[in-house]
Amino acid sequence: MNATIQQEPVDAVGELNRRLYPPARQLALSAWKWLRFVPIVSARRETKPRVSARKRLPMKIHEYQAKDLLRAAGVPVLAGRVVQTPQEAVAAYKELGTSVCAIKAQIHAGGRGKGTIKGSSQHGVELAKNADDAARIATGLLGNTLVTIQTGPEGQVVRKVFVESGCAIDRELYCAVLVDRRVGSPVLIASTAGGVDIEQVAEKTPELIVSEPFDPDRGLASFQTRVLASKLLLPASTWRNADAFFRKLCHAFVSLDASLLEINPLVLTKEGEFIALDAKMTFDDSALFRHKNIASLRDEAEEEPAETLASAAGLSYVKLSGNIGCLVNGAGLAMSTMDLVKYHGGEPANFLDVGGGANVEQVTEAFKIILSDKHVKAILVNIFGGIMRCTTIATAVVEASRSIGFTVPLVVRLEGTEVEEGKKILANSGTSIITADGLTDAAKKVVAAAKAVV
Repeated sequence: MNATIQQEPVDAVGELNRRLYPPARQLALSAWKWLRFVPIVSARRETKPRVSARKRLPMKIHEYQAKDLLRAAGVPVLAGRVVQTPQEAVAAYKELGTSVCAIKAQIHAGGRGKGTIKGSSQHGVELAKNADDAARIATGLLGNTLVTIQTGPEGQVVRKVFVESGCAIDRELYCAVLVDRRVGSPVLIASTAGGVDIEQVAEKTPELIVSEPFDPDRGLASFQTRVLASKLLLPASTWRNADAFFRKLCHAFVSLDASLLEINPLVLTKEGEFIALDAKMTFDDSALFRHKNIASLRDEAEEEPAETLASAAGLSYVKLSGNIGCLVNGAGLAMSTMDLVKYHGGEPANFLDVGGGANVEQVTEAFKIILSDKHVKAILVNIFGGIMRCTTIATAVVEASRSIGFTVPLVVRLEGTEVEEGKKILANSGTSIITADGLTDAAKKVVAAAKAVV
């Protein structure tokens, strides 16, 4: 890839990052370019048994589920009830017994407080001061589509709401636990700017964000919590409570094999207590064999159906918003392919990595998943035959194209082991596959093909 292309904004990869790790991923990209998120596995822990491959995005859970896990870990959270009808919301409000309760939509997306229900001005999080308020807010949320900055314009249907008791808030902070891949340890990130878009804070006022890496086996040390409390300008009288909160939060992150634990806002009450007012947790699928209770919390109704199908087939798939489907082997090559499609005027419809050992069945399933997106107008197959031979993928592509019957143009670029033999298989297949010499040629051809489709 030439220097001109490298200087182009990586919008396609940026969109992929937003899908994978909102919003803490954006915090990391804006404030610390070296942050990456991978699960912590201590050297002294047991080795994962060999299991069949199932590739998924980091598993997300709802706020109420995250708070149940945090409560069990000793992290302070407020009392709450998850409900599915307005009548249950009224009963929960009365049971909690506080003058004010928060009624929160439960979807796998952030920005709920600022998000609105389609066709109305109702937000995804509102306060109820009486039982009638609870019924009205729950009625406006349940069964309707909530649109936030992270859902996109299509939004997500609200199937559950969380009724949570109120508290007397003195200050709002932000904190999250991630993994610093550079030094191979988790890091606690905190900011005095809580309850707001942390991405904007990282971009405009990064000095407001502080961090403390810690050893996953020993946990966060007390001297580190005092450093954080000082930098966050917390009253000295609250430091003991801050120490307990931060250390328990970090212990929960490690013991649960989380890949992200975000609290926004973390509130300091007028009584000097720290409470996780919101909670977002994700877990790496590779660690779930140790946590059957967490694996059971997966809500596939909140996940993209195509991504669930891809996981079952052993494929890494992320749906994007473009019209050019991409089937590639290798995550790095997939991102480069997406960038080059974008550079030549196209819009990637997905990230799809078939890995180094894909067979005919997997390739066929990959094509079915791509074509299930009605916006796809052309498909680009970009394969580098390192572990995988080009003849193998060429045969798989031909058989898959014959069994599926493509209704959109298919462009194939092969390079690597047995590339000439692979190209001959494509040329003699009798199908309408468009072959390309080089990635640039492939990107230009697939963009042109997509634009030619009416």
